[in-house]
Amino acid sequence: MAQGTSKRKLAAILSADVVGYSRLMQDDDAATVATLQEYRAAIARVIDRHSGRVVNAPGDNILAEFPSAVEAVQCAAETQKVLEGRNLELPAERRMEFRIGVNLGDIIEEADGTIYGDGVNVAARMESLATAGNVCISGKVYEEVQDKIEFKLEFMGDHSVKNIANPIPVYRVLSNGGQSPVAAIPSSGAILERPALAVLPLTNMSGDPEQEYFADGLTEDLITALAAWRSFPVIARNSTFAYKGTSQDVRQVASELGARYILKGSVRKGGNRVRITAQLIDASSGHHVWAEKFDRDLDDVFAVQDEITLRIAATVEPAVGKIERKRSVVKPAKSLVAWDYYQRGMSELNTYTKTGSAQARVLFDQAIALDGTYSQAYSGMAWSHVLDLLLEHTPEPEESMAKLLAAAQRAAALDDEDSVAHLMLSIAYMWPNEDELSIAAGERAIELNPSNALALVSLGNILDLVGRTDEGIEKIESGLRLNPRDANNHIYMAFLGRAYLNARRYEQAAERARKAIHRRSDYPNAHYILAVSLAHLGLEAQARDALDACNRIKPGFAERRSEWRPYRNPADNDHIHAGLKKIGR
Repeated sequence: MAQGTSKRKLAAILSADVVGYSRLMQDDDAATVATLQEYRAAIARVIDRHSGRVVNAPGDNILAEFPSAVEAVQCAAETQKVLEGRNLELPAERRMEFRIGVNLGDIIEEADGTIYGDGVNVAARMESLATAGNVCISGKVYEEVQDKIEFKLEFMGDHSVKNIANPIPVYRVLSNGGQSPVAAIPSSGAILERPALAVLPLTNMSGDPEQEYFADGLTEDLITALAAWRSFPVIARNSTFAYKGTSQDVRQVASELGARYILKGSVRKGGNRVRITAQLIDASSGHHVWAEKFDRDLDDVFAVQDEITLRIAATVEPAVGKIERKRSVVKPAKSLVAWDYYQRGMSELNTYTKTGSAQARVLFDQAIALDGTYSQAYSGMAWSHVLDLLLEHTPEPEESMAKLLAAAQRAAALDDEDSVAHLMLSIAYMWPNEDELSIAAGERAIELNPSNALALVSLGNILDLVGRTDEGIEKIESGLRLNPRDANNHIYMAFLGRAYLNARRYEQAAERARKAIHRRSDYPNAHYILAVSLAHLGLEAQARDALDACNRIKPGFAERRSEWRPYRNPADNDHIHAGLKKIGR
């Protein structure tokens, strides 16, 4: 290095690159390059406003230097906000998110403006520790800016990074008063594709400080359980626990957190009894969506904690879905995003009609067109074929089974951690009698999300079909207890009635079939199960009435069931048809 051609100086270094750049280039290289050029120009303008300069921009990276650490951090935060707004104008699969690292250190600057040194290297390492839409800074930057910027800073621990001898303290830049990562959750005025939910710390009403651990533990378990649904973002614990011990307005909290729904509640212990209350609030309107209280003995505190967590998580997810379906139906077409199309599709499925299933598939296709990686849209597509098969809406069952399997496999391939995707895969394998695969996928669905009530019901159903009926009954009962308000419980109650019928427990079978009819009187299968159960009980007149009701609802249903062979054991199928023979059918 020639004397006089370079100089040393202290500078703040910003390093940024695109998350998922290779995928974007592979999908559409021309569009990616065009977007990158536009975003670079926007970033350069922000850098200039904060007295910085762009040093280099190789590939998808941007390197900039600033005379002030404060300006560098403010630039990084503003950059993420600017890009967040631009991304809302793009389809989900084409959005370009940056991660940004900032460091303060000694650098060497060449005459041509190129910079080198550990100061640059550490900035690059900070960038690699940041997630999409976020900013990470080094400990040196933190020391300079902690009392000089509006953003809160979250300590992420000491990190050992490549080619740097000593571990480096790392901080994440937070916005909204320290409640959420920059750009991880848009500001209250931004459009969220999927509404976020925040679980506020449950209030300890016992007057006993020792019960704080129970309230806090239950809150943390609820956050974890709800996040397992993957249907909507769940605000992280470190954000919501900032509100512990406060009594702020729900709408204000929701605005600060970027959440549309708030789950709050309390814990009150007396002797060996505990009362837990929970309320789900739609913060956009201030209305209560759902509320419930649970009174339990505390013989096993962890068992109570697990039970209540699963009950609440199993109830909240469909409650949010129900409100979102209503909201999406009335939104103007020009403002619809993939989430809205998915919700509209689920609303169509809930009509339980052939036309509804067909229209749902059109809507799921539109969701997929906007976001080709949307696993839940493929799961919805799979569910539409399940309903066609269950309700006999398809003239080509084999074709529907093939489409069901293809959609379920795609959903699971896109998100292997999605419980619903594996549930759909389990059901898809059940129809062609791929029993081992079906059971394995069902068990995986429950492992991923123990509060997935339908996964329990579905696994119980297949266990009954393969002859493990007692286990099947237990699973179905557990699923129904977890979510007693599910709109499809008439279907699941009929499954349970058939399982009790197979167990030769006819009174319980008839009771479950009647409960299914009470929930939805136009479901023919429930009347069919009731008829067979009553026939085995010797109540022939009532059995004929139930079968007549079945055929009034769906003409020819009972006759077609003469070929029904759901069980793997032929004797179990014969047992069903023996009941009908008792009443001359």
